[in-house]
Amino acid sequence: MKTIKIIEGKSEIGAGTRGAGMGADAIRIAALDFGSSFFRRHESIEVPNENKLLLEPVSNDFAKRIKGVYSFSERLAKQVQIFCKEEGTFPIVLSGDHTSAIGVASGIKMAFPEKKLGIIWIDAHADIHSPFTTPSGNMHGMPIAAILGEDNKEQQINKPEEETIQYWEKIKNLGNVFPKVHYEDIVMIGVRDLERQEEFLLKKHNVKQISVSEIRNRGVERIAVETLSALDTCDVIYISFDVDSMDPEISKGTGTPVPGGMTEKEAGSLIYYLMRSRKICCFEIVEINPTLDKENLMAENAFEILLKVTNQLINDF
Repeated sequence: MKTIKIIEGKSEIGAGTRGAGMGADAIRIAALDFGSSFFRRHESIEVPNENKLLLEPVSNDFAKRIKGVYSFSERLAKQVQIFCKEEGTFPIVLSGDHTSAIGVASGIKMAFPEKKLGIIWIDAHADIHSPFTTPSGNMHGMPIAAILGEDNKEQQINKPEEETIQYWEKIKNLGNVFPKVHYEDIVMIGVRDLERQEEFLLKKHNVKQISVSEIRNRGVERIAVETLSALDTCDVIYISFDVDSMDPEISKGTGTPVPGGMTEKEAGSLIYYLMRSRKICCFEIVEINPTLDKENLMAENAFEILLKVTNQLINDF
């Protein structure tokens, strides 16, 4: 049986909408409402964030608050590394915005530098922009590019200032590992909102994508098997679950909702089957924004999914 340890990263400086930093607390409230002892049973540690930067003028227009993203990512990576290296420990990361994936992937590689990392990216967005291609400057649209070490200058539309480029290089090289993952070791599930620069990269590198319609036509168990098979050569696998992969009809409690997503049952069942693999070394939930929600519904759905993850860990390992 694995020892589950929780990492709370309440950073929201990478998002364009405020409130994602409250996501971890919203999950705690959902646990209380369900009468669950989850957060008493599992050790939890909070990584200090840089949300104070939200009160300062924006600099680095093509990578907003990039200095803070780097500082937070560095702290998060070190904590993920610590838990990953502890024998029998499984880290679960409750994050704010999706820039957290930079720190999580970096921390896993810092813990296992010789192991091949695979990523299961469950999200409405590919998040594969760089400062050279971003239409918004919001860094929660950049974590996969940072993990890959991708600039995508073939599709460049921006001219970032020198300081932005310097920090972007530091982020790409976080943990002294570059790149953290390769294109063939990423599976994207539920992605349905792409800009042309992202479409260019996904097509160029033939990234495996699984749509919501495929999940419904073929069933979550078959999709889970296919996903894990695609990452068969990887030694360790990290699942990053953005709640906007679910349909906004379920809940509006996320900053970038996109129609056509999974139901909460489909998402929970998919993750349950994925968690059967002993290669899964870390699970993350991101982008819950209770300020956009009613009656904390998104956090309640996320908490139920979290219980499926932990039950699989407790029962099968």
